[in-house]
Amino acid sequence: QVQLVESGGGLVQPGESLRLSCAASGNIFSINVMNWYRQAPGKQRELVASIKNGGSTNYADSVKGRFTISRDSAKNTLYLQMNSLKPEDTGVYFCNADRVDSLLPGDTVLSRYLDVWGRGTLVTISS
Repeated sequence: QVQLVESGGGLVQPGESLRLSCAASGNIFSINVMNWYRQAPGKQRELVASIKNGGSTNYADSVKGRFTISRDSAKNTLYLQMNSLKPEDTGVYFCNADRVDSLLPGDTVLSRYLDVWGRGTLVTISS
């Protein structure tokens, strides 16, 4: 079973930085697009940043210039470096992969998982 597990959240003051990580597990063969979403209290979940398998990235306008998404394909890990944090960045941050292919030892056929989500990590920006 493929899993995504986020870590790195916490409470920081405005202007400080945090680095989130998302580790994928489950005999990963390949992962297509990986995303960071966030959900602020009382608001809908929104896309924060995306990174394709080839490395191209996209960001929400609200985080451009402050957040950097990256991935280590060898470690099947996604990162989000968040700098100059603001109170409005507060929320639960979720890791998402649009397509994950898994290959169990001894198997010759890939198992494909679509729209895989982690459980989230809470980020609170407050003085």
